[in-house]
Amino acid sequence: MIDSYIRAQFPILDTEVHKHPLVYFDNAATTQKPLSVVGALSDYYLHLNANIHRGAHHLAAEATEQYESVRRQVQQFINARHNHEIVFTRGTTESINLVASSFCRRYLHMGDEVIVSGMEHHSNIVPWQLAGAVLRPIPFSDDGVLDLDTYKQLFNDHTRLVAITHVSNTLGTVNPVKQIVEIAHAHGIPVLVDGAQAISHLKVDVQDIGCDFYCFSGHKMYAPMGVGVMYGREEMLNEIPPYQGGGEMISEVTFERTTYNTLPFKFEAGTPSVGDVIGLGKAIEFMQETGVDNIAAHEADLLEYATVQLGQLPDVRIFGQAPCKTSVLSFLVGEAHPYDVGTLLDQLGVAVRTGHHCTQPIMDRYGIPGTVRASFAIYNNREEVDAFIAALNRIMPMLQ
Repeated sequence: MIDSYIRAQFPILDTEVHKHPLVYFDNAATTQKPLSVVGALSDYYLHLNANIHRGAHHLAAEATEQYESVRRQVQQFINARHNHEIVFTRGTTESINLVASSFCRRYLHMGDEVIVSGMEHHSNIVPWQLAGAVLRPIPFSDDGVLDLDTYKQLFNDHTRLVAITHVSNTLGTVNPVKQIVEIAHAHGIPVLVDGAQAISHLKVDVQDIGCDFYCFSGHKMYAPMGVGVMYGREEMLNEIPPYQGGGEMISEVTFERTTYNTLPFKFEAGTPSVGDVIGLGKAIEFMQETGVDNIAAHEADLLEYATVQLGQLPDVRIFGQAPCKTSVLSFLVGEAHPYDVGTLLDQLGVAVRTGHHCTQPIMDRYGIPGTVRASFAIYNNREEVDAFIAALNRIMPMLQ
């Protein structure tokens, strides 16, 4: 019942690729968008297009109300205390860069350290390096489980922040972020959580997690590309300086000095992507109407089914088998290069991701060049898993 109703909201799933029905298993890279999200974008540009906040005319006022109503939606969706703790960005990458730039300008000095995990996306590695931090990675086991005993030993007088992924985009591991935050806070150290891969699969409660920052992208959760969120605790946002300068983020400007706007506008310089933010609101509605628990249960069923089926194929290695993980399957077929596997699967209509998935340290940990990654969403089904497995069986003789 849920399957046919959900799939009807994603017409792209009826596409044919190379004369085969599309099997879209690249959801960790980006999810498809339901009709409600696409309709909201179209409606905004056809009937409401205006810049927000300062316009005295009707369109500007209505666009502002719709834009700011999404801020309230996001606040409730992740259970932030205040809507001014929600800062709109272009995505997780910009959100992390915002924190890295602003936090490090305020608190980081030469030789100071940021603790990360060994499974971070490059977007949670490079910004800290650009800010001048020394990175201290938490190791993980062959199954993809963080070594929390080692984590506890990484803190020292130079530690300034912990920056940790909630869910690994390559291994699917769900990290115990609440416990990680508690340990860091016991040392008086704030924590940023990269929620890019968690937000579409799990209920996120930033107050329960206790983190100081939580970052995620809209396009991973059925919303348009080009919009993201940086949640920051009010106290932290008041302490750190703005990331960018320009319109909207100011209170008063003279040639001698500038005073900054109140939260959250202090961090939102320039014209925002209004239509994409409105689309994010519709994506949140879609997830809430579907039920985040229902999404998680459906994807867990697909992951279990696909893991069993994939594990029965000869010469297949699966990377990332943590007891707690989301719907990601990273694997290799014998000695075949992942790109070759992905290209052949595409010829049979199956869309997967290949390469290092912007997690080169993970690949170095396993001594491999990359993986093939299949990742599932609410609109996928077991029949598509069967088609995926059949396609793998068909191409395997070509990979010898």
